[in-house]
Amino acid sequence: MEVDASDAKIAGIIRTTITLDDDVAAIIETEKRRTGESFRTTVNRLVRRGAAADRRRAAPRLPELPGRPMLDISDVSALLAALDDERRTQRDLP
Repeated sequence: MEVDASDAKIAGIIRTTITLDDDVAAIIETEKRRTGESFRTTVNRLVRRGAAADRRRAAPRLPELPGRPMLDISDVSALLAALDDERRTQRDLP
């Protein structure tokens, strides 16, 4: 499916020509019929939804481990002291 429009930016609206694969055009048409939205509104909504899903996948959450942290990483001095102690311990090992 080819959407034909002139390349122009008018009042914050960009008009352009894109060529959609048949399966993508079918998804848009199905959504358009289901919601009663215009083609433009449907495409914008689906693109926003896809972009938001990509952002959520791009930032995986760190696992929450049971128990309390061994170090408070907001206390830089304590963190550096702990690292120094660990290095000294490793050097003293045979």
